[in-house]
Amino acid sequence: MPNSPHDLRDIRTIAFDADDTLWRHQDLFEGTQARFVDLLRGFHDEDWIAGRLHEAEMRNLRLYGYGVKGFMLSMVETAIELTEGRIGGAEIQRILDLGKTMLDHPIDLMPGVAEALAQLAGTFELMVITKGDLFDQETKLARSALGAHFKAVEVVSEKDAAAYAAILKRHGIGPAHFLMVGNSLKSDVLPVLAVGGRAVHVPYELQWSHDRVEGASAASHGYLEIASLSELPGLLADTP
Repeated sequence: MPNSPHDLRDIRTIAFDADDTLWRHQDLFEGTQARFVDLLRGFHDEDWIAGRLHEAEMRNLRLYGYGVKGFMLSMVETAIELTEGRIGGAEIQRILDLGKTMLDHPIDLMPGVAEALAQLAGTFELMVITKGDLFDQETKLARSALGAHFKAVEVVSEKDAAAYAAILKRHGIGPAHFLMVGNSLKSDVLPVLAVGGRAVHVPYELQWSHDRVEGASAASHGYLEIASLSELPGLLADTP
C-alpha cells in the first residue's frame, strides 16, 4: 500500500461515482421536493412535509433502494399519509409526472469531466461505481456520451467496504492499485480507505442529508480533496 494519500504512483485503476461527480443530480431531487411541498402546502407546513418525506425515503431504502423511482414512491406514500387519503388521482398523477421528468432530464456534466476522462483514459483503466436503479444509471451513462471511456460499470445497492472488496476481487484489482473518486465521504471515500484503496473527494455544493459525515477530514482520514475533476489529471501527473 502507498505510504501516504498523496502517493499515487501505484494507481492502475480509477473508479468514478456517477451522480454529482460526473453529472449534476441532487439539484433535481431538491427542485422536485420543492414542487412536491408546494402540492401539499394546503395540508401542512413546508418543514413538516419535507421531514415526513425524508422519513419515508429512509424507511423505504431497504425496499426500493436508491434512485428516482424509490423517491417517486416515497412521495406518493407521503402524500397519501399527510392528506389522510384525501389526495386525488390528479395530484397523484402530478407526483408521478415529477418523477418522470427527473428520469428524462438532460444530463448536465460537471465542469471539466469530459476533458479529464479523455486525458486519463490513455493511462489508466477507468470504471464507474455507483448505486441506484440499474436501468436509470445505465440510461444516464449512455446519454452522457462518456461510456466509451470506461472499462466496466458497477451499479450496486450499497457502497460500503464489503461492496468495494467484492468489486475489486471480481475485477482482479489490488487495493493498492485502486483509486475511487466521488462527492460522498460516506459512499465514495471512507469505505474505500477501509479496504486499502486510495480516494479523492470532490465535494458538491448540494448534499443529501443521508450522505453527511461529521468529523471526517482529509488530514485525519488520509484522502485527497480537489475542487473539480479537471484537477485530477494534474494531481496524478504530479504525484511523487
